[in-house]
Amino acid sequence: MIFNQTDFLKRAKKIILATKNKNKVCEIVDFLIDFGFNITTQNDCNISKVEETGTTFVENAIIKARHASKETGYPAISDDSGLEVDYLQGEPGIHSARYAGVNASDEQNLNKLLKKMQRASEKQRAARFHCVLVLIRHTNDPVPLICHGKWEGRISKEAHGKNGFGYDPIFFIPEEQCTSAELETNRKQQLSHRAKALKKLFMALSAQNS
Repeated sequence: MIFNQTDFLKRAKKIILATKNKNKVCEIVDFLIDFGFNITTQNDCNISKVEETGTTFVENAIIKARHASKETGYPAISDDSGLEVDYLQGEPGIHSARYAGVNASDEQNLNKLLKKMQRASEKQRAARFHCVLVLIRHTNDPVPLICHGKWEGRISKEAHGKNGFGYDPIFFIPEEQCTSAELETNRKQQLSHRAKALKKLFMALSAQNS
């Protein structure tokens, strides 16, 4: 993680959070506010939609961050995340949010995944969530800060729990003996892929601010 600007925190008074996902906004904003940033979401700025043409989480996160920075003139942070299932050779991956179609609901995506996993044995159900956070200082930043978090688990045979969003109801965590959707919010914030990526971002920003 290279971020060659030691006074970035002192100069960056405002950062654009380049995501329209309300759940992601809730998980990220409180963390950034702790650094004294003035956080403005993508919706607040009426930023136009950008096509995610990347083939990896990193590429798509950078595309979204650069686009938000270009349209606003401010630094931007973006999140690209999704679920990787071994039995499905990496699916749904970068297509996690639109697995069952462009405007598919969480339930539709989840049901499609369960259907494709019907013949998977217990040993074939390994999966993991990935979260890539990208922070760029300006549109042409050649060294964006990239933080990756990973959360290991398994795909359950049916949905359980009402908390969380996306694939949380079928993402089983062996150590907790429950799905992500059955975890208390505070516990999820300690364990999740996004929490791990945010911790890395915290460490990187703290080092720059020391």
